[in-house]
Amino acid sequence: MKRAYKYRFYPTLEQAEELLKTFGCVRLVYNKALEERTRAWHAEQRRVSYAETSAMLTRWKRTQELAFLGDVSSVPLQQALRHLQAAFANFFAKRAEYPTFKSKKKSRASAEYTRSAFRWRDGRLTLAKMREPLRIVWSRPLPEGAEPSTVTVSRDAAGRWFVSLLVEEKIRPLAPVGSAVGVDAGVTALVTLSTGEKITNPRHERRDRRRLARAQRALSRKAEGSANREKARRRVAKVYARIADRRRDFLHKLSTRLVRENQTVVIENLAVRTMVRNHRLARAISDAAWRELRSMLEYKCAWYGRQLLMVDRWYPSSKLCSACGTVQDAMPLDVRMWECACGAVHDRDVNAAQNVLAAGLAES
Repeated sequence: MKRAYKYRFYPTLEQAEELLKTFGCVRLVYNKALEERTRAWHAEQRRVSYAETSAMLTRWKRTQELAFLGDVSSVPLQQALRHLQAAFANFFAKRAEYPTFKSKKKSRASAEYTRSAFRWRDGRLTLAKMREPLRIVWSRPLPEGAEPSTVTVSRDAAGRWFVSLLVEEKIRPLAPVGSAVGVDAGVTALVTLSTGEKITNPRHERRDRRRLARAQRALSRKAEGSANREKARRRVAKVYARIADRRRDFLHKLSTRLVRENQTVVIENLAVRTMVRNHRLARAISDAAWRELRSMLEYKCAWYGRQLLMVDRWYPSSKLCSACGTVQDAMPLDVRMWECACGAVHDRDVNAAQNVLAAGLAES
């Protein structure tokens, strides 16, 4: 299967200038093509194809105003048009909302190079329009004999440069095991397992909240458009990057452990986007990153031959007695321990995880 390996790299001044120019051209081409497709639909009720936008790009390069588009590699520009085509395909299939314009400040700065636009030789990567290979920090080795088919270069808000290499890899399924586990997501305990184990929520955002607030106050005092404001903005971005990196690292370790130890993992299909509308819990829910954990479990289970089951979000896992099956009328959030009429005393989260496991196994 195809798998992406992401590494940090440190470009020379010349390489950074070339990449920043490419990012700007990619964003411009994407936005102009989106504008033209939107205009054609509203004015003529006509859908514009990828081939038509590709022809538009050729015409744009021949104009005096946009002749600079020819100064960068053509492959990332064509890939931007393909990404726009995919966005429209997802929209028409009702899998996504209407594509939006890319912003210089808010959108991810990136460019995608296919095999014809880079050279891979002896573990060294050289992109089109560049004379020297990238100085990549190989934090982990690529699979033996693997060669990248696609390279994506990006720069985050903190100013860090990353390169993602897409390679073909054979992943061996893990040896089967006989255990299954139900997972109940929470805020105090990030997850509670049906075995009774509770994994504490590290609360990465809360731990760095003072540092973040201090950096944001310093940013608010800087004049708009000044060099000092840019420095302060980058300090804020670095705090956010530290939070995101630590959170992602923790979730990777947790998801890998759940997949390695269990043949079947059962979770609730939570509507996180709706839940964060609760202004009292939105910050804590966002910090817990349940959606990211679910995504990791999905692809790791597919990689290693495990089964991931999902229980409907309306299933009353917290109000249902796992001993006798009685459903309680109400279960406020502040109730952490409760006793059923049958005499069973339940920890709210452990009981919910056990019910999630039973429901998932019953449905499968």
